[in-house]
Amino acid sequence: MTKKIHSGEKFSEAELRQRLEPGQFQVTQHGGTERAFSGKYWDTWDDGTYHCVVCDEELFTSSTKFDAGCGWPSFDRPLDAANVAEIKDRSLGMVRTESVCGNCGAHLGHVFPDGPTETGLRYCMNSASLRLAPAADDAAAG
Repeated sequence: MTKKIHSGEKFSEAELRQRLEPGQFQVTQHGGTERAFSGKYWDTWDDGTYHCVVCDEELFTSSTKFDAGCGWPSFDRPLDAANVAEIKDRSLGMVRTESVCGNCGAHLGHVFPDGPTETGLRYCMNSASLRLAPAADDAAAG
C-alpha cells in the first residue's frame, strides 16, 4: 500500500491496479524505478505542468526541468514545496532522499544535492509517476 504523508486522497489497491498501467503501479506503490532513458518524459521538453499520475496533484513545471544526462526527468524544484514530500531512504545499502507526492504518498523518485541551478537540487523523477498537462490544457483549466 501507498505511504500516506498527509491526509490527502487515498485509493484502494484494486482501484489503482485498474486505473494505472503495471509499470506505474510498481513505481508509485512499491517504490520501483524505471530503466534510465526508457520513460516517456526523460527527453520531453513541451511546456506544461507535471502532475502525480495517482491523484493528479500538480508537482513540477516544465520551466524547472533540465537535462541532467541521467535518463530520468529532472527538475530543480517542485511547483509547491508542500506537493512533494521528502523521506530518508536507507534502502540498497545507501542513504538517499526519496520524493513522494505530498497528497497521496505515491513514490516519484529521489532528490539529490547536485543540481546545476541556484537551488543545487536535482529532483530525479520516474516518468511512470508523472502525467504532463500541456500548457494549453493548463490555461483552459485555470
